[in-house]
Amino acid sequence: MRALLLDFNGTLSEDEPILCGIFQELFEEAGKPVTDEEYYAQLAGFADREIVRMWLGRDDTAILERKTERYRKLADGSTVSDEAREAVREAAKVVAVAIVSGSSRAEIEPVLQAAGIADAITLIVSEDDIQRSKPDPEGYLIALQLLGLEPGDAAAVEDSEAGVAAAKAAGLHTVGVTTTQSAERLSHADELADSVDRDLIARLVSNA
Repeated sequence: MRALLLDFNGTLSEDEPILCGIFQELFEEAGKPVTDEEYYAQLAGFADREIVRMWLGRDDTAILERKTERYRKLADGSTVSDEAREAVREAAKVVAVAIVSGSSRAEIEPVLQAAGIADAITLIVSEDDIQRSKPDPEGYLIALQLLGLEPGDAAAVEDSEAGVAAAKAAGLHTVGVTTTQSAERLSHADELADSVDRDLIARLVSNA
């Protein structure tokens, strides 16, 4: 393996409760509240603009801007566990580590900086870089192209059904971590894990 491709929200950064709370506030203000159950069952794992489109039935740039503003106030390096930080640092010594996410670069980069792992990340493919969000494989295919790699050269780690579907559609060996959705929802992954930790990442990169 030559690259490790990580989803961000809920996978590297354990921040889905923060995201759920933010979207609940925004959708309440927009007149269409969403419950915890509805968020995790229907919306978790999709790109921000897709979440807004799916729930409100329209595009809304102003809501997305408010979402980014609120996320930047609430999320920091603490959402990346010590185990995940160490795993990323160790992996970066032997393979390229990339982020493939449906969130904006303006949200991802400050968290990576605060967690002290920004310099371990080779590449970020964010919502800013794609036209089609997960479960479409576009983000992963862009990452592979920019890294100059074939699908067999990399592995992906995802926490949502949409994310697993995207990674598999890109031809990647895919690990589903059950930090956001159940093992049943992630059953199409090649393997399952509880979270991003040193043992998981060390095993994935052991044949680098």
